[in-house]
Amino acid sequence: MSSQKYASLRYTALRFGLLVASFAVVWVLCYAGLIPLGVGNSNLFWMVLLALVISAPLSWVLLRRQRDAMAEQVARRVDRTKARLSANAGQED
Repeated sequence: MSSQKYASLRYTALRFGLLVASFAVVWVLCYAGLIPLGVGNSNLFWMVLLALVISAPLSWVLLRRQRDAMAEQVARRVDRTKARLSANAGQED
């Protein structure tokens, strides 16, 4: 099994895990009273939004290697598809 084979899946899983961990930290901070809970019934929306804002820059820094591996995987797939399309176009002529 190639380490590049599941690069997109690995990056997505790690990104989701980072979001869940950020949400857990925000949840603890909200219910400990260290950050406001939101207005009215917006508690869950506020916490998810704050977790997204926290996890985005963290994933940019922490998941650089996985993101680069995923980009290589996507680029190879695009190159293969272009080559196949070009070969098919050549056969039709």
